[in-house]
Amino acid sequence: MEVVQFSLKEQRLEHVRRPKPKVSNADDVVIKIFFCGICRRDLYIIDGTLPCQSDQPILLGHEICGVVTEVGTDVRTFKKGDKVVVDPNSGCGVCDLCRSGTPQFCKASGVTNAIGVYKNGGWAQYVLVPEHQVFKIPQSVSIEKAVLAEPLACVSHGLDLVSPIKVGERILIVGTGLLGNLWAAMLHFQGHRRVTVSEPNLARLEYIKKLEAGFDCTVPKILKERQMENPTYLFDLVIDCSDSAEALELDFKLLDFGGKLVIFGMKPPKVKISVSPFEIYQKEITVIGANVSGFNFPKALTLLEYLGEKYLDFDSLGIKTYTLKDYENAINHVKKKSVVKAIFSNTIQCSCSSRKLNRH
Repeated sequence: MEVVQFSLKEQRLEHVRRPKPKVSNADDVVIKIFFCGICRRDLYIIDGTLPCQSDQPILLGHEICGVVTEVGTDVRTFKKGDKVVVDPNSGCGVCDLCRSGTPQFCKASGVTNAIGVYKNGGWAQYVLVPEHQVFKIPQSVSIEKAVLAEPLACVSHGLDLVSPIKVGERILIVGTGLLGNLWAAMLHFQGHRRVTVSEPNLARLEYIKKLEAGFDCTVPKILKERQMENPTYLFDLVIDCSDSAEALELDFKLLDFGGKLVIFGMKPPKVKISVSPFEIYQKEITVIGANVSGFNFPKALTLLEYLGEKYLDFDSLGIKTYTLKDYENAINHVKKKSVVKAIFSNTIQCSCSSRKLNRH
């Protein structure tokens, strides 16, 4: 099968052929991959910012959807032909963290055992996963839209952490990558209208306008100018989906008394910011970190049904599909932010030749 594999030791990403995975355990499920996304975490792994499997080349990609082609002898929930998505994270199920309802913090498994990071993921034509990490796609949801299940589960987890959000609250979304766009869609779907979206990339900002939500779309420079002219220009909730430390520092300044800040966009681990502890104390600011999906796949699959084409149209969200052979263009377009989201598709054809992409 075709794959795009990454070698941490050789610091190399390449398109090669590997044997198709086969069932080896009783609870195994083999999935023919239709779509798999490229996430910011993948880029951080490729450039060495975040760790991954290092003993041998790894197949990245944790936003996976496809069709079941083979199951182990103990698998009862799925059969050949089922349309499914994959939750890349799993806990051990027996530690205190798992049993208290926070398996994402599991020390024995959790994120440190994630598919597409420490186990082979979806930058391939097939993937092998355990049954408990597989979910059926609702009949009313297309397999194309199902690739959004994992990022939508992350947004759902963030909403759980920050809720309740009162209708009428002044909300600021910072950054309009796919996650920022999904936050905008979810907030509009829930009835919120006093929403401002900030993004320095004007081309990306145009995609939010396609949502036709009536949100105020602007750039960070204008936010600063508005506050200089009017010190009461503040927000009750700021959702930071950016990868910018500078943006995060501005977030604190834009929060009103009693405000909440959700740090949703992943920043590199070594990035530091400068904030005033007194300001946090005086304003009684609540800072919330939202990591991974929080095991919200059942909610995400329901949301895929409810949000539908109005909110999840690929063109409106700025999503572009690529073949595995075209991985170099896909990665570079994401790095340059010339697309909002790149997704590998095994349903399209391309005559591109295989090339190697060395880490820069």
